[in-house]
Amino acid sequence: MAFLSVNDLTKDFGGLRAINRLNFAVDQGELVGIVGPNGSGKTTCFNMITGFLKPTAGNILFKGSSIAGEPPHKVAAQGICRTFQLTSLFPELTVQDNVLLGLHLRLEPGIAGPLIRTFFMTRGFFKKEKWAKSRAEELMGLLELLPKRNELAKNLPGPDQRRLEIAVALGLEPELLLLDEPVAGMRPDETDKVGTIIRQLIGMGYTILIVEHNMRFIMSLCQRILVLNNGIKIAEGTPEQIYTNPEVRRVYLGGEG
Repeated sequence: MAFLSVNDLTKDFGGLRAINRLNFAVDQGELVGIVGPNGSGKTTCFNMITGFLKPTAGNILFKGSSIAGEPPHKVAAQGICRTFQLTSLFPELTVQDNVLLGLHLRLEPGIAGPLIRTFFMTRGFFKKEKWAKSRAEELMGLLELLPKRNELAKNLPGPDQRRLEIAVALGLEPELLLLDEPVAGMRPDETDKVGTIIRQLIGMGYTILIVEHNMRFIMSLCQRILVLNNGIKIAEGTPEQIYTNPEVRRVYLGGEG
């Protein structure tokens, strides 16, 4: 049984079919990429997996149970977390407080950090708080953000904000992590840094699904790649198979087939 299974997934927006009978699976511990031109349905697929959109048809199974149409908080509670094309950080909070907030939301679902500190001053709370601070240190270290722990999120450069968003998502202790364009707008050296971090996460046992436009990044990183065009999967395979696929070269890479 696949860890994540997408079966005949379809999404219509009025008369437009954004995703057309999409099928793929992700095994536990796997690193899979989804690529395609703008408007090919990549983010729509992510939005359905994470509950931000309801499928028109088809099903999504996570660890054998259907999550299709479940709201985002229920999907997250089952162990699926994501980042976004546009960062969803708390700009007026520090790096450390953003990470701690993610951890607190895992420990006390639905209750933000300030409320926890006000209403849950128990021995158990202080034990959780000590763990959360220790775990926040680990995550900031992993994402190379410790030197900037006291900076406001809004003052971070774009690449640091994207790494911070990954740290916040990891604070929710996901079993499946979805990354939506994690290296958009980054220089090659910044992209390589994120690639190294993602490889570390795979080595730690995470399962990761990535949407990304940077083909060099995806080709160097992912074990398997899906290519979408106009909401249809036109290819799936290893980086080598994708690179030499005539249809992919015609549609996505600009070749003539």
